[in-house]
Amino acid sequence: MAKKECVTKCKGESSMLRNRRGELQIGEPKSPVSTHHESTQDSSKDNRLSEGDDQSSNGTLAQYDHNVYSPNNETQSTVYFLVVVLLSFSTRFYKIKEPPHVCWDETHFGKMGSYYINRTFFFDVHPPLGKMLIGLAGYMTGYDGTYPFLKPGDKYEHHNYWGMRGFCASLGSCLPPFAYLTVLDLSQSSTAALISPAYILLDPILMFFIMGSVLCMVKFNLQISRPFSAPWWLWLVLTGVNLSGALGVKFVGLFVILLVGLNTTWDLWRLLGDLDLSLILGSTSCPECLGLSFFPCFFILSHVSSGPGDGFFSSAFQSRLIGNNLHNASMPEYLAYGSTITVKNLRIAGGYLHSHWHLYPEGVGAKQQQVTAYLHKDYNNLWLVHRPNDKPDLVRHGDVIRLEHKETTRNLHSHRHEAPLTKKHFQVTGYGINGTGDPNDLWQVEVCGGRKGDLIKVLRSKVRFLHRATGCVLNSSGKTLPKWGWEQVEVTCSPYLKETPNSQWSIEDHINTKLPNISLAVLKPHFIEILLESHIVMIRGNSGLKPKDNEMNSKPWHWPVNYQGLRFSGVNETEYRVYLLGNPVIWWLNLLSLGLYLVMVAAASLALHRGVQLDKRRIGWVSVCMYVCMYITILVKTNLFHVCACAERCRVLREGGGLLLLGWLLHYVPFYTMGRILYYHHYFPAMLFSSMLTGTVGLAQMHAPDNDCVMLLTHPGVNFYLFNPLSYGMRGPLAHDPASTMAGLKWMDSWEF
Repeated sequence: MAKKECVTKCKGESSMLRNRRGELQIGEPKSPVSTHHESTQDSSKDNRLSEGDDQSSNGTLAQYDHNVYSPNNETQSTVYFLVVVLLSFSTRFYKIKEPPHVCWDETHFGKMGSYYINRTFFFDVHPPLGKMLIGLAGYMTGYDGTYPFLKPGDKYEHHNYWGMRGFCASLGSCLPPFAYLTVLDLSQSSTAALISPAYILLDPILMFFIMGSVLCMVKFNLQISRPFSAPWWLWLVLTGVNLSGALGVKFVGLFVILLVGLNTTWDLWRLLGDLDLSLILGSTSCPECLGLSFFPCFFILSHVSSGPGDGFFSSAFQSRLIGNNLHNASMPEYLAYGSTITVKNLRIAGGYLHSHWHLYPEGVGAKQQQVTAYLHKDYNNLWLVHRPNDKPDLVRHGDVIRLEHKETTRNLHSHRHEAPLTKKHFQVTGYGINGTGDPNDLWQVEVCGGRKGDLIKVLRSKVRFLHRATGCVLNSSGKTLPKWGWEQVEVTCSPYLKETPNSQWSIEDHINTKLPNISLAVLKPHFIEILLESHIVMIRGNSGLKPKDNEMNSKPWHWPVNYQGLRFSGVNETEYRVYLLGNPVIWWLNLLSLGLYLVMVAAASLALHRGVQLDKRRIGWVSVCMYVCMYITILVKTNLFHVCACAERCRVLREGGGLLLLGWLLHYVPFYTMGRILYYHHYFPAMLFSSMLTGTVGLAQMHAPDNDCVMLLTHPGVNFYLFNPLSYGMRGPLAHDPASTMAGLKWMDSWEF
């Protein structure tokens, strides 16, 4: 009976807590009938309420809600919001020009911004929007695209770089206001601001669109009672625009699309019996579709002139790039003996068959000349086509040929030594000199799906090279060689004869003055084909990123505990040092809040299910758990679990906090499955959600006196002040020196400042 009374009472309270925006607020009931019904129920239960019930009765709850959502508090929220905006922008733009040299990934993204200004094609493992916006910001602020961005530490000198940094800082400055508004709509309270660095990086841009997507999704959810109204359409479209931005900057944007999709699915489940379901279904799926439809626009703008990334793409793709040797080119149509050619692997990002003067190191097969696959245009990609008797003729399916490396005059060669990385394959080397060698230099060329006597068409024929002595086929494994192999792609001879793109090749460049030329304009692919290929190349390139020798990488378990930061530039006391590290108080409070949230929701849900009120007498064990927390005084005094005495409050905690917890999981857990190199900044999107969840747990749900809330917010501010050299760079002695600005602040040995 107690359970029924609690649920009925809380339903009555819940119906009175809607304002015209769909937010919680004390208001008039919808009809006299419902008012009379609820009043009757409430009066019939008054004499049966426990002490906990008395504290959360309608009168008390109304008084509490009136205090929270009064016009005075709306004014207070506006003031808080303006303070958050002011602090966010001022902390990021302070010393925006320091250090006046290239820092870490500015080497890549500043250079890519320059490529867009110069309309030069390049290869990148990320979608193009982020670099396009960086380039646009530089162009609009007077940067001419001429700085080379060679390596970290290079001085900018007279080049105008502040606009690109300022653009990233501007979007990063929007994160705390977005977080504030999101948590305000979820729980009607404020959240702690997140301080992130302001450099020429993709992450502030990515996080801006992620936070924009979440904020617009929450705003859209508040309009669910007014479908197809102007605000409903506005937030729907803005959600789609921000989703498109997130996906256009990094593939991590897929995670926030998944979050919006799951939220949509949950809404549809709740509305399953609605007659307008078919209309709502089409509308709520709009953000995902709109987000995906924006990407082709970014792609069209990014492909103009030939550049350093041409070799990552197919020959047909390259024929669209102005300045590429295949653009509007002409060459002999059929392969012939005596020709100079380049041979390209058909695996996406498989590379060109390549060799150079360097030998395989001791202990890696035979110590002969290296043969690799190289992803860029290079003179060392050229090979001469010979036949054993050098009789001039066209090359046909089934012919036995010899490929001589033009620069070193060594022959393409294989034998039964193990390949460097793929141990079940055979090693491929360069052997002999000036055309002399042995029978292991002979290869039988075959057209895939062809018949004996078929001619080999340049660019269009898929061919494979069968080693005559061992019976293996020439193969590009896709694995990156160590530093001794110049981090190029491993080439092997595979004993597995099944035809795959790894063992299929095409003849790209074809030079033979004795043969007539034909135009290659017919090879240009359609837009859908190049869009699909670009995505495959980016995804494979992204997943194939591996740590270089002596390069410091990070593991996912490091991130929530703030175990290790990231050095942007500088290593000694004479240099301007920049080290990326999270504010330890915020980081560890977020970690605490994740665990505390799960305990709170589990306890509150169980209590409500059993019809039990969570008063002080029933949560003594919770106080014991809180004792070990960093903010024991605040947490115990404010009685966190008392909030769940009402089903509406518990709903806010479970649904609002649950959405944020889901966002954290989607942006964090997948990194455990990734084989690519990972860095500390990959945690930043997940960090946004954990910070908002901390606000929901620690602020939105507390009946805390003002001085306690101020105390809770002051501690991160004090620590930001203490650790501000990390935000703005350090000079002088290192942290172990008592004279250092960071003396006494190296709380963990794994921090490297």
